[in-house]
Amino acid sequence: MKAWIMLMLALSLPVAAQAEEAKEAKEGEAPKVSYISLSPPFVGNYGLDGTARLKVYKADVALRVTGEEAVKAVKAHEPLIRNQLVALFGQQTSEAMNNVDTKEKLRQEALKQTQQVMSDETGKPMVDDLLFNNLIIQ
Repeated sequence: MKAWIMLMLALSLPVAAQAEEAKEAKEGEAPKVSYISLSPPFVGNYGLDGTARLKVYKADVALRVTGEEAVKAVKAHEPLIRNQLVALFGQQTSEAMNNVDTKEKLRQEALKQTQQVMSDETGKPMVDDLLFNNLIIQ
């Protein structure tokens, strides 16, 4: 009986060692970077300054996140993120939407507001970057 127990212990040690090595390998790997496209694209009016001309934008936005936890959190809070971005885009002036430098400032502000939403909801910013895949204005 004693030999049987010793045999079972000896056979289980390599399995335990392999499991530990696999765990260490996963811990040593860099977290997976993912891009989440906010779909459908944002479409709305901007620069409502009292002129008769209707100004429209269409923005395809993607969020860069790191790790599976961040992907799940962003998808769970996507409606709140979309709401914040729609409000931000609607506040823009014609000058802000037509200038390359101000478009970059808009992108940075959109990232900041997205991170603020995630911080308020989860305690962490979660979003590493915000990208305009396409930004069309008329």
